[in-house]
Amino acid sequence: MAKNYQPPFTTAPASVDLISKISESLECLAELSETQIRIQRIRSIQGSLAIEGNTLSEAQITAILEGKRVLAPPRELQEARNAIKAYEQFEYWLPTDEQHLLQAHRLLMSALVDDAGQYRSGNVGVMNGEVVAHMAPPSSRVPVLMDDLISWLASTDQHPLIVSSVFHYEFEFIHPFSDGNGRLGRLWQSLIRVLCQHDKLGSSDRQVMQCY
Repeated sequence: MAKNYQPPFTTAPASVDLISKISESLECLAELSETQIRIQRIRSIQGSLAIEGNTLSEAQITAILEGKRVLAPPRELQEARNAIKAYEQFEYWLPTDEQHLLQAHRLLMSALVDDAGQYRSGNVGVMNGEVVAHMAPPSSRVPVLMDDLISWLASTDQHPLIVSSVFHYEFEFIHPFSDGNGRLGRLWQSLIRVLCQHDKLGSSDRQVMQCY
């Protein structure tokens, strides 16, 4: 493990103003009612799955959440059910706990991949059509790279929005899992941002705002 690992990023002056504006908007979320929080959760789930090609609508995900029957491809239904279970555990996870990260992947990818909850054992790349857009580091390097990243996460004093964004970028670069990296990266980015804002990044205090 690289001691005192620092991800290669810089903060542009223009970002300071943007961070301030975004922070003000996020503070407004603290005033959401339980109904509004539920709506935000459904939107988060639908939006994250849609990026991965899932066609379920907010109404369909709401129906699944309510235990109603929904006609859709079995895999898409499984993805939605998994995501609902994962987001229900949101307030119990610490982003600096590697086991919590693996647990989250296990929930998100249950019955979708054979190695849910485990780092990949093979090499992977991100394709743009027939072109390799990104070749991830060798699988043998994943545990060390993730240890470095999580150690940085636990020790950094950067602004929450920067921390969550840098982690997400580094996480996707490492691509630690055979599948599900995108949806887990987005979930963890939200978790980091929420806990950082409440000064609980490495705390066991679970009084966490749930408007993600």
